[in-house]
Amino acid sequence: MDWNEILIRYGEISLKGRNRNQFVRKLRSNIKNALRDIGSIQIRAERDRMFLQTEKQEEMKEVIERLPSIFGIQSFSPVAQCEATLDSIKQKAIEVIGSGETVGCTFKVEIKRADKSFPYVTSELQQEIGGHVLRHFPELVVQMKKPDILLLVDIREEGAFLTAKVYKGAGGMPVGSNGHSLLMLSGGIDSPVAGYLMMKRGVSIDAIHFASPPYTSELAQRKVMDLAEKLCSFGASVRLHVIPFTELQQAVVQQVPDNLSMTTTRRMMMQVADRVRAEIGAMAIITGESLGQVASQTLESLTAINEVTSTPILRPLIAMDKLEIIDIAQRIDTYDISIRPYEDCCTIFTPSNPKTKPKIEKVNRYESYFDFEPLIQQAVNERTVIEAAELRVKEEGFMNLL
Repeated sequence: MDWNEILIRYGEISLKGRNRNQFVRKLRSNIKNALRDIGSIQIRAERDRMFLQTEKQEEMKEVIERLPSIFGIQSFSPVAQCEATLDSIKQKAIEVIGSGETVGCTFKVEIKRADKSFPYVTSELQQEIGGHVLRHFPELVVQMKKPDILLLVDIREEGAFLTAKVYKGAGGMPVGSNGHSLLMLSGGIDSPVAGYLMMKRGVSIDAIHFASPPYTSELAQRKVMDLAEKLCSFGASVRLHVIPFTELQQAVVQQVPDNLSMTTTRRMMMQVADRVRAEIGAMAIITGESLGQVASQTLESLTAINEVTSTPILRPLIAMDKLEIIDIAQRIDTYDISIRPYEDCCTIFTPSNPKTKPKIEKVNRYESYFDFEPLIQQAVNERTVIEAAELRVKEEGFMNLL
């Protein structure tokens, strides 16, 4: 079965008012970016839907595989075109229905007559086309509410367009339609899921990762690059900022009591992240924290960490349990990357008995005994910025490290 175009249905965009065109333009841009390596893509946007065309059927198949991950799309359908005559429509309907499973299925025909000069009314077309389909597929059963197969026939001046298969989209809002934020990407299971969920709400992201060589390896950084690259598949580019954190982390371990070192380490990370955020013009910082999951994620610990910045901290996983987070990670294909056995800086120098209810006044007092400011700014200045196009590197270079 050859498809001529793809019909894309909007999700929440359809509920927007006067600013709807801004969201539509952003969705169109994200689709073009996600499909930039696939031949010649033509996109035509209308008020409540979008149409995509490619030159080759092989390209059409690739497009169908990629569209489900792009936020802002509620659903989409491959569409077949024919002449706007009743005989042509009936013949094309048989081809469209025959391209999928029909045994044990219910069926309905729905007509849209954009071309009002077409010489049949909607009810006549439904009877003619529906009867023709049933004669060829007697196993089908007509059902008006929630049928298994909904044959949509759109009659326009340039021809008739038919579709019977609906693919589920990612939903949400187009990435970039709700501002820009900085994701703290550790390499674990939680943070990429947090980034995914904020992207679903239309937030474009840069990612920041803290590396502490020689305690953390290049393979740990490769893991984070792969996670950032995976996030790029959801319709937007993700730039990665790698922070040299060794000196600052060693200073914390040397200057702050062991049971408070985890809290201070997180506070230093937050200060570095906040300065990078300001430099790139992001509006918030995103973390993968879940309340009570570890010692640094109690309300008291989060309050102590928050104290170093007035920037909004977005925590989309805050009320989720670990199994819920793992389920999303597996669904978005980040889980297997996250569980690669390479330590990040959050797991080294871990105190044996960290404070779960740190007192802010005590944390501030111990931090005041040492001037962390130069090391914080040094970490910001000496960071490595990896553009989205650079995230994919030759695997052989890293395989040599195994």
